Amino acid sequence: MSIEDQLLESPEPAIQWKTRVYVLGENPIKLRALQKKIKTSETVQRLLCELGKSGVVYPPQAYAKWQGAHWIMAVLADIGYPTGDKSLKPVRDQLQETWLQQNFYTDFEATSKVEAYKQQGVPVMQGRHRRCASQQSNALWAILKLDLVNDETHKLVERLLYWQWPDGGWNCDKNPAAIHSSFMESILPMRALALYGKEFSNDKATAASKRASEIFLKREMYLGQRSGCVMRSEFTSLHYPLYWHYDILHGLKVIAESCLIHDKRCTRALDLLEGKQLPDGGWPAEKKYYKCTDEVAPGNDYVDWGGTSKKKMNPWITVDALYVLKQAGRIT
Repeated sequence: MSIEDQLLESPEPAIQWKTRVYVLGENPIKLRALQKKIKTSETVQRLLCELGKSGVVYPPQAYAKWQGAHWIMAVLADIGYPTGDKSLKPVRDQLQETWLQQNFYTDFEATSKVEAYKQQGVPVMQGRHRRCASQQSNALWAILKLDLVNDETHKLVERLLYWQWPDGGWNCDKNPAAIHSSFMESILPMRALALYGKEFSNDKATAASKRASEIFLKREMYLGQRSGCVMRSEFTSLHYPLYWHYDILHGLKVIAESCLIHDKRCTRALDLLEGKQLPDGGWPAEKKYYKCTDEVAPGNDYVDWGGTSKKKMNPWITVDALYVLKQAGRIT
């Protein structure tokens, strides 16, 4: 049985949907019935187990890791949850209220880390806004994918463009010596702005995303620009979900979504990804950032995403790997 057939026979409808859309290239409009199965699946029911009467996901802090609305919406967007679901509008509103608070419009100059933490707002050091842009961008991307855009959504784009660094990325590091953008803080803004630019024919967003891509491409997706060595060991391990983290698969996935996967600077990362393929044709989850439990606490997730194993295929990672390699022309 081919690896595609194995994925299509998965009991998880989201895996079936992702395989048919991203690997086999089927039109998602024709897969509405399958998306309804995703909505009623055990995975989604667990993700939304704390959906309150107000429609807001609890715990009430949207950014609570990894059970707050911020993370749940991003996962729903990634696994093919039905678009335009009105029941999620209160959750969307919670996200936008969280990431468009007045303190995100308040800049102040700071010359040290101590000064940067002394007041509310966005510290500016050497002309660079020290802001965790992954927060606004992850929310933006989820809202776009789930087709829940309203007037407030466009304000998230304005903030991302306003905070972009001279080298094309973003960084929340409050150390004045940090003068280069962060992989973790730049990959999600790049992704969100690319999608926004495409859906709204917005040249500024598209150009900003393209500028951000150079942060990764000039480092071949995981190597130090000067040293040529692996920047961080976790960059070369496969994970799902990534939450706000980064690895080569996620980086290549975003590059592929941005139609840049044929850039020759992706070659070494693609080779590394191919080399991780298992004898059965799948790819493993080598590490994880979550603990599966219903208990509400930092680092906990309501869903078991397959655990980790160097010998066992993880379907979530496998379907993303197949998508990337197909886009790169390495598989048919």
